[in-house]
Amino acid sequence: MLDAAPDLAARAADLDARYGGLSTEGLLTEALRGAFGRVAVVSSFGADSAVLLHLVAQIDRAAPVLFLDTGKHFPQTLAYRDRLAAHLGLTGLRVLRPGAAALAAGDPAGDLHDRDPAACCDLRKSRPLDAALSGFDGWISGRKRAQSTSRASLAAVEAEPPVRLKLNPLRDWTQADLRDYARAHRLPAHPLLAEGYPSIGCAACTTPVTAGEDPRAGRWRGRGMTECGIHMIGGRMVRDKDRRIVIGDHGPAPEAEGVAPLVLAADAAPDTPEGLAETLAAAPEVIEITFPAFSDGRGFTLGRQLRAAGFRGRLRAAGPLLPDQYPMARRCGFDEIALPPALFQRQGGAAVWASRLDWQAHDHRARLAG
Repeated sequence: MLDAAPDLAARAADLDARYGGLSTEGLLTEALRGAFGRVAVVSSFGADSAVLLHLVAQIDRAAPVLFLDTGKHFPQTLAYRDRLAAHLGLTGLRVLRPGAAALAAGDPAGDLHDRDPAACCDLRKSRPLDAALSGFDGWISGRKRAQSTSRASLAAVEAEPPVRLKLNPLRDWTQADLRDYARAHRLPAHPLLAEGYPSIGCAACTTPVTAGEDPRAGRWRGRGMTECGIHMIGGRMVRDKDRRIVIGDHGPAPEAEGVAPLVLAADAAPDTPEGLAETLAAAPEVIEITFPAFSDGRGFTLGRQLRAAGFRGRLRAAGPLLPDQYPMARRCGFDEIALPPALFQRQGGAAVWASRLDWQAHDHRARLAG
């Protein structure tokens, strides 16, 4: 493994600048030949998986390919996994399963998906994947900018703290690109596509989609879920229960997927004009300043300095901040505050924070506009 580095975000940005302009094949070649350390491909063997796996197979058929077998998949998915792996000659396929002891403790009757689908996903997906990725420096995903607005700014190389990188070689591909590539290379399609399943998860939690519906409408239909609980936020993998609460103009909300801020520690951030200029040269859309303690005022000072240096993007304060500090944060140039869920609840939750959101009286944007 590469050593864990406190400047992982900076390293990811440097690697993205170096390799982000490569073609999909070029980026995959560099990745599978060691430019980013030891990497794995994570694949669901779902509706769009064949393209990325075919590209990988052209470079290294022995590359590690991780598949999460939840024990609840459609039989067609398991058969497709084996057929596609054989068709492409993939020899590095690794099937991940939840541990027997974990299943016995967390889902002894096998019906957790009916009672708590998010907990089922955590047990059968998140934990096995977390454990498997601990042996790698980075992993390759099939995420694409066209999938959602939250992914519109995907980079080729992202940071996944504390030590891993995330690679998105298909970031610029459209659905038409995928379809044309699959046809040109005569790649076998998932059999459930023809039965009205454009997005395929576990059998117990996936239904067909009718004309006009969102492609993911059949996932956890009627369950109040849209994701399995594995979210990529700021380049890191988090579960639903760990998603930070972000307090901004419209009150508190769970941290959104797809936001990748430049993270600066208040106690180790640039404090010279040259250092601030170098930070802004990275053209970040969001800068997050982490406060070591609620009483540490260096974060507020850094916020003022960044605004004075010309930063016009979104500025976020993160750490053990108090509701009473929200007006000060806004006066110093911050747009929002991010808190761990447990701290947010201990402070009184939405009701307490709502009473502090008189942001119009303290907003910095009028000064920026002037």
